[in-house]
Amino acid sequence: MKEPSSEEPLPAYLDPTKVSLARAYDFALGGKDNYEVDRAVIRELEKVAPEIIQIAVDNREFLIRASRFLASQTNVTQYLDCGPGLPTAENTHQIVQRKKPDARVVYVDNDPSVLAYGRALLEENDQTHLVHADVFRPDQVIDNETVRKYLDFSQPMALYQCGTLHHYGGARPPAEIMQAYVDALPSGSYVVLTHFLDPETEEYGPLARKIEEILLHGPLGAGYFRTRAVIETLFPGLELIEPGLTLCADWWPDGPHIKPLAPVSHCIVGAVGRKP
Repeated sequence: MKEPSSEEPLPAYLDPTKVSLARAYDFALGGKDNYEVDRAVIRELEKVAPEIIQIAVDNREFLIRASRFLASQTNVTQYLDCGPGLPTAENTHQIVQRKKPDARVVYVDNDPSVLAYGRALLEENDQTHLVHADVFRPDQVIDNETVRKYLDFSQPMALYQCGTLHHYGGARPPAEIMQAYVDALPSGSYVVLTHFLDPETEEYGPLARKIEEILLHGPLGAGYFRTRAVIETLFPGLELIEPGLTLCADWWPDGPHIKPLAPVSHCIVGAVGRKP
C-alpha cells in the first residue's frame, strides 16, 4: 500500500458518540462509513421531510455533472475540492481523471472521519492528495504547503465549495470567505458551489425553515438556508455558466424530468462560475 503523500498527520481515533457531518452525508448517499449517531440525524430530518436524502443526492449529482463539464469542456487540469466528505462512488478525482488522467486534485477537509478514510483517495494515484485545513479559513487553504506543492496558482484551476458554506455560521460573512478564495484564483479559473436555498415561497419556504430548525438546534448545530440574493454574493465577479444559479437538479440534467421533483429538491441550488 502506497504511503499517504500528504505531510499532514491523519487521526487514528474516531469518536462514534459524536455526530459527523461527513458521516451523516455518507449515510444519506447510501454509504457504510457512519455510526448510529449520524443515522439518527437523518432520521430526525425525515420526520419533516421524508425524502430528505434527495437533497444530498442532488448535491452529489450536481458535483458529478459539473466535474464532467469542466473535464471535457475546459482546459483546467487542477482541482481544489473543499469539504469533499467521505470517499464514495464518483469522487471528483475519479470523474476528472477519467477524462484527463494528468489532472491533479487536492482535497481539503478537517473532519477526522474524512481524514482517516481519505487514505483510500491517496492510495489510488500520485495525482490525488488530501490536506487537513479549515475550508472556512481561506488563508489556511491557499497558503497550505501541500496545496501549493501540487497546485500552480499561476494557472487556471477549479475550486469546489459543494455543500460547505451552508454549514458555516461564523461572524465573517460567507461572501467574504468566497471573495478571498476568488481573489487568489488566476483568470480562467472556475468555482463550483452548491448551497441550501430558502425558496421564499409559500410552497417550499416552510419546508426549508423546518429543516433548518432541526439542523441548527440538533447535534450538527449548522445548516443555513439562505436566500437566492445572498447565495449570488458567493460568486463575486464571476461569470456564471448557463443556466446560472439554479436548482441542483436543473443544472444540465442527464435527461428530462419525467417525474416531479421532490419538495426538498427546491431547497438546494448550485452554479459554476468563471473568473474573467
